[in-house]
Amino acid sequence: MNKHLLYITLLASTLLAPSCNKDLLNVENPNTITEDQFWKTESDAEKGVNAIYSMFYQNGGFNRWIYFRLDLTSDEGFSRSPWLELGDWTRFQYINYNFWEGNVNTWRDVYKAIFRANQVLAYVPDIPFADEQKKSRLLAQAHFLRGLYYYYAAILWENVPLVLEPSEPADLPQQNTLEEVWAQVEKDLTAAAAVLPPQWDDPNVGRATKGAAQAMLAKTYMQQHKWPEAKTALDYLVTGEGQGYYDLVPAFRDNFRGNTENNIESVFEIQFSDANKTGEGDGPNSNMGSNRSQFFAPRGIGWSDGQARNWIIGEFKKEMNKDGALDERLRYTLFYKDLEADFGDKVYGRDWQWDADEAWFRKYQRDYYRSNEDYFNEINFRMIRYADVLLMYAEVLNELGQTANAYQYVDRVRERANMRPLATAYPAIGNDAAAFRERLKVERELELCGESVRWADLKRWDDLRSDAGVDKVAARDPDFNNFVVGKHIRLPLPQIEVENNTNLEQNDDY
Repeated sequence: MNKHLLYITLLASTLLAPSCNKDLLNVENPNTITEDQFWKTESDAEKGVNAIYSMFYQNGGFNRWIYFRLDLTSDEGFSRSPWLELGDWTRFQYINYNFWEGNVNTWRDVYKAIFRANQVLAYVPDIPFADEQKKSRLLAQAHFLRGLYYYYAAILWENVPLVLEPSEPADLPQQNTLEEVWAQVEKDLTAAAAVLPPQWDDPNVGRATKGAAQAMLAKTYMQQHKWPEAKTALDYLVTGEGQGYYDLVPAFRDNFRGNTENNIESVFEIQFSDANKTGEGDGPNSNMGSNRSQFFAPRGIGWSDGQARNWIIGEFKKEMNKDGALDERLRYTLFYKDLEADFGDKVYGRDWQWDADEAWFRKYQRDYYRSNEDYFNEINFRMIRYADVLLMYAEVLNELGQTANAYQYVDRVRERANMRPLATAYPAIGNDAAAFRERLKVERELELCGESVRWADLKRWDDLRSDAGVDKVAARDPDFNNFVVGKHIRLPLPQIEVENNTNLEQNDDY
């Protein structure tokens, strides 16, 4: 029967016979699988874990909007978008706490990923497996991904509910403190690190590894200034049994291109693909690409809703390399007016009329082989790479009073860029931990600009905890003149969540 005719027939029956049995109208879809039917086999468990990974392709997270929070809200970036509200959410002018693209969509997708992880952790233990190690590794991946999403919830909103069991629509979860959220992230990542393998075989490349769990655990400890614990986590990757799996690739640019993915520098990266040129969703043919390049590309190529701050170019140009030339990392980090004059690059094959103060993020753009951008960028996002790990290790050692030992790890990163050793270039630092810390802030920017770590860095360094600290940041990024200490260190909770859940209180000063 034609389905439209069926709907009309059912509607007419309802109107003409109001006393009929309502159960006759509750027709179950035989193609819909319920929880009771699904969580039965090893295949079901694998699909459940893959469904958590698939959340990387949703708009609220690493497909699109989270970069506005992690990159543009930091002092690296800003927005001149004609969509005023979108730009306002990069400059601490939060009016509508329910703004979908700035807040609610990311909240939804974070908790959607957590919900999927909770299902795996609740139901998979009861599924019989021929190989118990396979089951353990699936559960470890769910722990890793739940910990990862709660890490970003802590970075963005801080005081969020910890939902650790499969939830129902009527649930009203209790709000947790930031300290409690961090404790759960530690618990999940520790559980993951204990089980995950150092590497996967080729068909499973891109899944979380022991090194990825240890690196995320170190990031979690560092945000809390738990320096000894962070060192223990990083030891695995830098001086321990995991160090043999990681190194720096010879060419810096190979960390941001589609033909050099999952290389030895990769600790964890999101596996993007341009196979499905469709809309986002949960279907088998949904988009698995990244939208970032479309929104961050220069005018005429993409939407140009996100730009880089010009001060970063100046920072690169303060120090020449061993050959007296510019630091080549600048070439692959930013688009800017003098790029062709400095390096000979004619990006996207066009002549540009850029203003002197304009710059855009070049990492993950596709100018190296095409002349436009779209919503289907296939270049993997390197969430954690080994250069970041080495710089984190240097930071941890410095905070533990081992400044002299920390130099070598910064120098490994600088050497790849053909820069002189740090002690040679900046001898005044010596063993002064405060001076080393200030220089390390610059070293992380030169290496990691546009890689979605800067907002967490600013929070960890306590640069946003005082008016004096914020004033220094505002000298680089005038958007921070809007920053209110004690308030804008975190996003407001979506107001709709607060109104629908009596156990939630809006974050301070909102």
